[in-house]
Amino acid sequence: MRIGRLLAVVALLSGTACARQAPSCDVPAQLPLAELEGPSSDSPRRLSSIGGYTLAISWSPQYCASRMSSPKARLQCSGQMGEFSFILHGLWTEGQGAQRPQYCKPTRLVPDKVIREQLCATPSVQLLQHEWEKHGTCMAQTPAEYFARARSLYAQLGFPEDAELRGRSMTVAQFKELFARANPGTRAEEFRVDVSRDGWLKEVQICLDKRFHRRSCPAYQRGPADGRMMRIR
Repeated sequence: MRIGRLLAVVALLSGTACARQAPSCDVPAQLPLAELEGPSSDSPRRLSSIGGYTLAISWSPQYCASRMSSPKARLQCSGQMGEFSFILHGLWTEGQGAQRPQYCKPTRLVPDKVIREQLCATPSVQLLQHEWEKHGTCMAQTPAEYFARARSLYAQLGFPEDAELRGRSMTVAQFKELFARANPGTRAEEFRVDVSRDGWLKEVQICLDKRFHRRSCPAYQRGPADGRMMRIR
């Protein structure tokens, strides 16, 4: 068994996803304070029936390449918590079509204990607050319940070795196949790849049905064409 996959299994059993992506993850004693966000005119509250879910996994080197100077990126990108590759962006509800439910109910700040349990998987205090407000309130009663579900799904994933990715160029289809091979039993059409305008890998999204089982991504969620060339930092 690959070391990476073994660590993912250990993470799943222990309820934390730190080991696979940040083996030296060290949560600081002092953390930045989160701020409540809430819906806005650009991202309004939407209540609709749930048609499935998306597990979003970000490629940290690309995020940090463009945001190194941002205070909000310091935990993830400064190296003080360790070096990250694929991190858990979030678990999102999907609707019956292209518009997903979001900001389903008013809420408070995520408790510090929950933040600390999640930081090695999602190394941003404000992103954790954002994910709970926008997506978690539509599928769970508490932040602890929401993040436990997201962390469990993340811990079950296998990932291509960094040497197969860093500094490489490949088509979207080739990347999906690499990701599928790292997760036996999955198919390339169950993944959506998000790339920047200039062709850098940003994120992988895993399409899930209403029971959190993998499914083929719906047409509105399929992303760039399989033949598109992409680069990986």
